[in-house]
Formats: sequence, structure tokens, C-alpha cells
Amino acid sequence: MSTEVENPLHKLTEEQIEAIGKEFDDLHDEVFDDLGERDAAYIHGMIDMHRRLVLIARLELLGSKFTPLWLLGTATLGAAKILENMEIGHNVMHGQWDWMNDPVINSTSWDWDTASTKEAWKHSHNYIHHTHTNIRGLDKDLGYEVMRIDPHQPWHPRYLGQPIVNLFLMAFFEWGVALHDMDLEAIRDGEKKWPDIKHDLKGMGTKARAQVVKDYIAFPALSAGLATAAQVGVRKLVDSRRPRSQKLADKLRRKPAPPSALELARDTYRRTFWADFTANIIRNVWSNAIIFCGHFPDQAYTFTQEETKDETRGARYVRQLLGAANIDGSPMFHIASGNLSYQVEHHLYPDMPSTRYGEIAPKVREICERYELPYNTGPFFQQWGMVQRTILRLAFPGGKVRPKPGPYKGAKVRDSGERATRLAA
Repeated sequence: MSTEVENPLHKLTEEQIEAIGKEFDDLHDEVFDDLGERDAAYIHGMIDMHRRLVLIARLELLGSKFTPLWLLGTATLGAAKILENMEIGHNVMHGQWDWMNDPVINSTSWDWDTASTKEAWKHSHNYIHHTHTNIRGLDKDLGYEVMRIDPHQPWHPRYLGQPIVNLFLMAFFEWGVALHDMDLEAIRDGEKKWPDIKHDLKGMGTKARAQVVKDYIAFPALSAGLATAAQVGVRKLVDSRRPRSQKLADKLRRKPAPPSALELARDTYRRTFWADFTANIIRNVWSNAIIFCGHFPDQAYTFTQEETKDETRGARYVRQLLGAANIDGSPMFHIASGNLSYQVEHHLYPDMPSTRYGEIAPKVREICERYELPYNTGPFFQQWGMVQRTILRLAFPGGKVRPKPGPYKGAKVRDSGERATRLAA
């Protein structure tokens, strides 16, 4: 049973912290010395898989007037958007594949299908969050500036609405992140000037316009046009082969006329529009769940600025390890999560190719066991349930730090992520 324990960082000697830093540095170098063809094949395979999923979804949605095809096409498109956002976009823009020197698959050139501009996101996420992870007052990802998710945060009456805010943030997560990336606190405090605000708004507007045109105008129109053309062609073919006697009999029976081409086009456009909207919601809800599970469950520690002053490299590794939590799952689950189910390993090595996280996880656990550090992990619904409970509880005054796990004792972690690389072959 978990009990509250002293921050494990404080129990380590300076010599231990330095030794931990060297071990984690050596592990990083060991992996990067081994990067090669199979890693490049993995990311190329993920990009190809995303394109195939999009193509399949668009073909399925041509028949969206049939509810089963609408559901199937929407689910396929949602899966494609999750893959593009989590395993591809997030990780490429972290610089995980820059070592390949690919002209397209690199952190400078790549952009993704989400509302944040790549420049704003990389500053807010790659720099601010990954540098100041879980340092109160510096890590602006804590609560995404609109919620109270740590009991150390002072309560304010506006937090009473955070359960509702949480629901909206789930559904429209990409837009919440885009606003967060603008640094609303700096704007409110007058630290961010109008030219910079205008630049960010222009970038968001460009991304919003691209998504609106693609998902809510271009693809619905394309689906409507192709579906209508196909039906008109089939009708002409069938009509040309029916004998005149059959045509006369059909008229005499006064069968209901099939929908006109305009009616079919209008219906297909509307159904594809809502399929695209629903797929975006699916992607947003999933991204929100995975990211919150990795940052805000009970096991994660937060730190004061005094604790991290003059922080050594080894202490930084320990802080990153203590401030994150993993999610147990299958190889497919890890891919769908962008391998952010290995949030501990990701925060230790944000520039390491995501497919290697499952491979190094046993070595990270072994280091934790030797130095009596916790290794935070658990099933998805356990982690997600903790987060939702925290959001509800801290909407009200009070609240206390939840019990933390003790040192990792080498218990078996239910984890098959070490095999995830094979799925990309």
C-alpha cells in the first residue's frame, strides 16, 4: 500500500546523484551509438501507416450515407489523426529523428495537423516544460494555466468551474494547447508585448484556416463530388441496360424516385463534415488523456524553485524521473500513445527516438531499484482515474498531497512495449 514518503531526491548523497547522472548519460550514449537503419525504417513505417489510414478512411467515407461505413470511416480517420499527432508530430518536433539528417523528417521542417504553430509549441513544450518539469512557478504545463491540479497552488473561486473546463479541454485539447503556447500568464502580466501576441495570433489563424479548409470544406466537398459521380455513373449504367418494358413497368408502379444528385451530394458533404469533426474530437480526447496520465497522477512529484536551484545534471535526471508517470500497455497501445506511455523515459531523454523507450525501460527500472527510487507506472484507467479525482477535488478549497509510492522493489511491470518496434516492420 502506498504511503507518503520524503522526496527521494533529498535522500540521495551528492556522490549518488553524480553517479546516477553518469549512468543515465551512459545509457543515452549507448542508444545513440546504436541508432541506424532499423530506427529510420520505424519512423518511415509510421508515416506510411498514417498515409494509408487516411486513404482508407477517405474511401470509407465515400459511402458515409450508410451508417456502418460512417462509423468505420470516422474511427479510421480518428486513428490516423492520433498516429500523426502522437507518434509522428510530437516526436519528430522533439528532434528525435534529427540524427538521420532527413530534409523533411526533422524538428525544423516538420509541422503537424494541430492548432499550435510549431515555433510556439517547441518553445512552450520542448524548452519551458522539459527544462522546468514540475517546478512550481516555472513549469507552465501544470494545469495548463486554467486548472488547479496541485494542492500547492492557491485556491481561487474560478477553480469551481474546472470540472466543466476539463470537459471542454478534453474535447478541444488542440485549441487549449494553442492558447497555452501563447503564454497567457505573460500576456496578463504585461510581459508579452502586442507585436509578439499579434505574431502568435496570426500563426494560430493560419493553422486554424488550414484545418478548417482541409477538414470542413475540401474533404467533404471531395467526398460529395466523388460519391455523387459514382452514383450517377451507376444509375446510367443500370438504366442503359434495362429493357424499355421494365422502365415502363417501373413508371406504372410509381416507385419512389431515388435521391437526386444534389441531395446525395449535400448528404455526403454533411456526413463527411461531421466525421471529420468527430475524428478531431477523438484525437483531442485521446491526446488529453495520455498527456494528463503522464503528468498529473498521484505518484508524480512537484518541486519548489529552491529545491532545484543550482541543480546538477544528475539531480535533473532524478527530478525528471520523479515528476512523470508511465502507463502499462501493449505494443499497439504504446504506439497509439506516441510512446508517451513511457513518460518517465521520455522525460529522461526527450530527444531519443520513441521506439527505444520500451527497450531502455528495464535498465531505467534497474537503476531505480539500486538507488531506491520510485518507478511510477500503472494501468491506464488507474492513472486516468487519479487525474480526474484530483481535478474534481482541487476545484474546491483545501486538498493535500496524495500518498506517493516508495522505492521500486523490482516487482514485475506489466509491459510489452519492448516489442513495439516490430509492429512498424
